[in-house]
Amino acid sequence: MSMATIPTQTHALLSIPVDSTTDFTVLAGHCENLADALLHRDEPALRQALCRRLAYCLGQLRPTLDDAIPPHLIESLTVDELPTNSPRFEPDADLLCGYTHALARLLTERTLSAEMEPILTGLLFDLVSYFADELRAPRWIRTADGVKFIEELDMVKEN
Repeated sequence: MSMATIPTQTHALLSIPVDSTTDFTVLAGHCENLADALLHRDEPALRQALCRRLAYCLGQLRPTLDDAIPPHLIESLTVDELPTNSPRFEPDADLLCGYTHALARLLTERTLSAEMEPILTGLLFDLVSYFADELRAPRWIRTADGVKFIEELDMVKEN
């Protein structure tokens, strides 16, 4: 009697400890790394494991989004000069059409075809990267009048 062997897929990102106490900036980095690994792997079992881990990390991150920023992270989110670039999600027309077409087909057909999977994996990567960049973006700037919220300075510029 032979026993079927189930191959185990291992990847370093699957063993990084993550829980509800992990800093949101660290979780954002894990999410981005998982989405990147998912984008570059072909093995179905590993892709499934990476996707489950990404969903788990996003699930740990979501309830913390409205929490106050922990004091030990404030310095890392404070800059001396306004950032020249801010996070953006700007797919070109071809990518945007591919993303929206694949999503519409997925919702219509309720199945993920082999053709749609790489497109939606690309969308997932782009969205996770944008989200992670937003979470890790500076919030405060040091000024002659003390530390100010960057958003406050942006509002002053608009008025």
